[in-house]
Amino acid sequence: MSNWYQIKIRYQVQDEKGRNKTKNEVYVVDAVSYTDAEARIYTHIAPNVPDFHITGLSRLRLNEIFFVEDGAETWFKVKVLFVSFDEKAQKESKIVHTMLVNAINPREAYDLVSERLGTVEDYEITDLNITNILEIIPYEEPVDERLKHGNFVPLASVES
Repeated sequence: MSNWYQIKIRYQVQDEKGRNKTKNEVYVVDAVSYTDAEARIYTHIAPNVPDFHITGLSRLRLNEIFFVEDGAETWFKVKVLFVSFDEKAQKESKIVHTMLVNAINPREAYDLVSERLGTVEDYEITDLNITNILEIIPYEEPVDERLKHGNFVPLASVES
């Protein structure tokens, strides 16, 4: 299961006239902890923006992210209400799922989520909002340097 963190950064850039302008950007990072999320954003952003500051870091409760390869760069947050009926208790239960999808406009975001949910019948899209998320950074398993260069020695063959 993914742990998603929303990270807000701020940095200064010079415009065409040489004046400093403050830029604020929002990223979503898949990480195992707050510390890991902070480290991952530094490794991802620092090569392009060496002097930035993290202004916010919070856990983001997401059930799913739908990334459309040829889609737009605008991210929409979609809340879907799933309705199920418990035969034993004779009660209807509602479960809220929060999803992100990249699309050109709200209509396309709605259609993409509906398409992805496919044959699920008892759901209702209750909220669809545009976000200021610039990029989603998925988790990548770190590669051990010894494995990367082919110098891996199995533990069973190491003599004490």
